[in-house]
Amino acid sequence: AIEGYSGQPMTKAALQLSALFFQRPGNIRQMQWEWVDFERAMLTIPSEDMKRRKLHKLNGRPHLVPLAKQAIAILKDLHPLTGHGQYVFPSLRTGERPMSENTVNAALRRLGFTSDEMTAHGFRATARTVMVGHFPGISPDVLEAQLAHGKSGPLGAAYDRADFMAQRVQMMAQWADYLDRLRDGAQVVPLHKTA
Repeated sequence: AIEGYSGQPMTKAALQLSALFFQRPGNIRQMQWEWVDFERAMLTIPSEDMKRRKLHKLNGRPHLVPLAKQAIAILKDLHPLTGHGQYVFPSLRTGERPMSENTVNAALRRLGFTSDEMTAHGFRATARTVMVGHFPGISPDVLEAQLAHGKSGPLGAAYDRADFMAQRVQMMAQWADYLDRLRDGAQVVPLHKTA
């Protein structure tokens, strides 16, 4: 459905990256170009911009989002349009602010999805659910790290600092390839005659 979106190119890119990144909608729409490292294929969301308690916002580590080749391509296509400013997705009214928090949800409504069917935040739950069911071998800990969910238990964050980066890089590439297959339709599997 996203591929057929005919509205603003920035909005289409925000929809695509919402599906690819499965980060919080606020982190997508407020994404800044200085967070994007094309060479390292990494998006670095500063700690203070994450949904965290005040102490962790001030003293926490940034959240790293590995960029699959599909995400890099979308960002490189978008760069000539918005790369001169601070935000990857600036407001159409003024480039001094990010796009509205309602833009992606409005685009989903325009695509025919009701708010009961899909929301900007729903990309997170969809990715988590599909990966658990269709990507054998991906640990829930790796998914939770990518979703930037806090560590469980009173001392979880203090003692468990694993970020599973190698696994997350691989997982994000697999996820992007999976989304490509969904966009392109079913794959034809050749069947050989048996004697």
